[in-house]
Amino acid sequence: MESQVRGGTRWKRFAVVMVPSVAATAAIGVALAQGALAASFSVSGQQFKVSAATLEGTGFEQYGALDSGYTLDGQKTTRPVAVSAFDHATITHLCQSVVTPNIPVLGSVSLILHAGDGKDAVEADKLYIDLDKLDTTDATFSNIDIGVAAGNTGKDKGGKGPGMKGGGEAANPFGFAQQAEKASLTGVQQTAWATTAGTFKLSGLSMSVQAGTHECY
Repeated sequence: MESQVRGGTRWKRFAVVMVPSVAATAAIGVALAQGALAASFSVSGQQFKVSAATLEGTGFEQYGALDSGYTLDGQKTTRPVAVSAFDHATITHLCQSVVTPNIPVLGSVSLILHAGDGKDAVEADKLYIDLDKLDTTDATFSNIDIGVAAGNTGKDKGGKGPGMKGGGEAANPFGFAQQAEKASLTGVQQTAWATTAGTFKLSGLSMSVQAGTHECY
């Protein structure tokens, strides 16, 4: 960890930041077993990959949660995730890919999306990303707080982020979280299970379906 001017903190690999949040999901699992928390919406059995040249976000927070859903063969399952949230995010050269395997005759089929490659970037408000892996070339956080109670990350509670998702989300409001006034990420590569946003403006959207395995990275 390297401190920088203006209250910034920088990590070469953002995965280092994510580890405490994922570890905190153990307490969430206990709460679910005791019926203290409701399960979230059902997540599909397919992860997707996302890459971006840059992500500039304001009102950042991150906390641990559990995503309930299915495997591709229809079995119910629960996955630990780190929820990364932003009040507002600006993203350049966004790529999203998801591969569906074992389709009769065709084999694997890939859905690939590109946006923000031109003069206009991708813009998102109240962005929540449920991920289990995230690497960056560089990540800088301004005025970061580590060890905040997840339920106090919203601005209505004196925090810096948009607050927890709510809506039956399987996350402990008293569990570990971190927050920052601003996050600046470059060379982003992540695998995620779900993304939600209040608004998501995909400038220069291009989408294609191709036979075979074609991923963003």
